[in-house]
Amino acid sequence: MAKTTAKRPSPRERLLAASDELFYRDGVHSTGIDAVIEKAGVAKGSLYYIFGGKDELVAAYLRGRLDAWRERVDAAQAGIDDPEEKILAVFDAIADYVALPEFRGCPFVNAAAEAPAGEAQELAIKEYRRWVRETFLALAADTGVADPVSLADALIVLYDGALATAEVASTARTAAMTAKRIARLTVAVAKASGPT
Repeated sequence: MAKTTAKRPSPRERLLAASDELFYRDGVHSTGIDAVIEKAGVAKGSLYYIFGGKDELVAAYLRGRLDAWRERVDAAQAGIDDPEEKILAVFDAIADYVALPEFRGCPFVNAAAEAPAGEAQELAIKEYRRWVRETFLALAADTGVADPVSLADALIVLYDGALATAEVASTARTAAMTAKRIARLTVAVAKASGPT
């Protein structure tokens, strides 16, 4: 009988896995390329051939984090039709995320705060912020409120505040659930503030 062996991940996959772990745990600025290469078990030339340098690797790490976050939010909203409940599900996703033992803050805020970003890193952070804004704008519009832009702005403040508070609070999940309660009130006020 032939023995089957598990296929080893590609150098790209290993670099992404290593950078995801190291950049999130230790910081983008604090983690050198050599540490990523060693953790990934690849040659230095592989990193430069695949990504061109650290900036592109950081951007790929951030895009991977965005994809994972989108999936987490989509999963929290699965099976929900009511637009208000979809908004609140985003805060449930935050609560679940910040309760993880490995939670070390928002990777996008952390990367932006650590050091001057390279062009690719800045674009990845802007892509995340655009996704957050577009998501809340669409959800706010779906509620039928008279001023969906103002509602989206308020929800983004709550979203950012929940993540920031969770990073420094010992009761991270509580911070996210408090933001959810305030979001519910914010939507209710927006609905009562004008014709739909």
